[in-house]
Amino acid sequence: MSKWSLFEVFGVELEYMIVNKDTLDVYPLCDEILRKIAGEYVSEIDLGTISWCNELVNHVIELKTTTPESKLAPLKQAFAVQVQKINELLSGMNACLMPGAMHPWMNPHKETKLWSHEYNPIYEAYNKIFDCRGHGWANLQSTHINLPFKGDLEFGKLHAAIRFLMPIMPALTASSPIADGVFTGQLDYRLHTYRNNAKRIPIITGKVIPEAVYTWQEYNTEIFQEMYKAIAPFDTEGTLQDEWLNSRGAIARFDRGSIEIRILDIQECPSADISIVQLITDSLQRLASGYYGSIPELMQWDTERLNLIFTEVCRLGEEAIITDKEYLKHFGIQESSVRAGDLWDLIYENSGLELDEIEHILDSGTLSTRLLHAIDGDYSKEKLKQVWRQMASCLQNNTMFE
Repeated sequence: MSKWSLFEVFGVELEYMIVNKDTLDVYPLCDEILRKIAGEYVSEIDLGTISWCNELVNHVIELKTTTPESKLAPLKQAFAVQVQKINELLSGMNACLMPGAMHPWMNPHKETKLWSHEYNPIYEAYNKIFDCRGHGWANLQSTHINLPFKGDLEFGKLHAAIRFLMPIMPALTASSPIADGVFTGQLDYRLHTYRNNAKRIPIITGKVIPEAVYTWQEYNTEIFQEMYKAIAPFDTEGTLQDEWLNSRGAIARFDRGSIEIRILDIQECPSADISIVQLITDSLQRLASGYYGSIPELMQWDTERLNLIFTEVCRLGEEAIITDKEYLKHFGIQESSVRAGDLWDLIYENSGLELDEIEHILDSGTLSTRLLHAIDGDYSKEKLKQVWRQMASCLQNNTMFE
């Protein structure tokens, strides 16, 4: 059970690729970074406000708030300082951190190296069942937001708000248009691959947008128990039968009293990510308070209907046209169709926030759009290296990609 009620505190996690400084190829050094600080192989290091920890694959490191924070704005600098500390360590290994939700030319079938230390049995169990040598497992970096709730009433409000806002989140956050060295046809290809990463047991991911369940009992019956039942024949030792097996785009962690939003592509720098977190949490707070329509109305939204919007936004990002009139009416829009980026313009205006990074995204497009403009149709390895080298510089200096 959480100590905190709705929107009292926030937990944030940022995942980054580790790459060779010369070639920008993935470089599995996460374990060595953590060992350099701790003196032994560990899975997590507490460095005050921000902790460093491992992920499934050894070329990804996660930075996260050590405990939930009551203010988001200071995290821009807190994360940026830790990025620079890691880059300083990596410089002696001819490596650096690189942002973006997918590595643009990684071959996951050849280059995947799983974390091999603490918690390795969990990762090996995943690998045995799903084969983690694919983009949907080995080549995806995201930003996670953890939001608290107390009891079923608060859970229901928060879950309804998150489900309703999820379909348009990629219109703000898409940063994964390139994989295998080419344009994928999707501005958020990470989410496209994420949908299918557990296709052997589809209920683990579901539709990415969670089912319309608003109490612990409903969630346990309709999601957890069905999930455990489905994986049991493959996971005979029960290694994976826990709440974290749930791979929806927002997962309820009743053991912590929080919901974790996982569908946000990571951006080019911490300032961009935290500004997005500020806007999304403000929007969710307004939804959960009834500002954009009653909670019972939000709870009625069918997952498949939300999924139709979500699928189009994953493909086209801010240029997706939303044609569901009832969805638009919740935001006070009477038109029959609206561009997703324009909807975010309205939401941002209603928020009263003043965030330079959000204004840059709304004016110049998602990071995916800006990357495609920079590439300008040239998918040669040299051009991709040039653009992603600029991305790595943005991360190091905590600046927006132009």
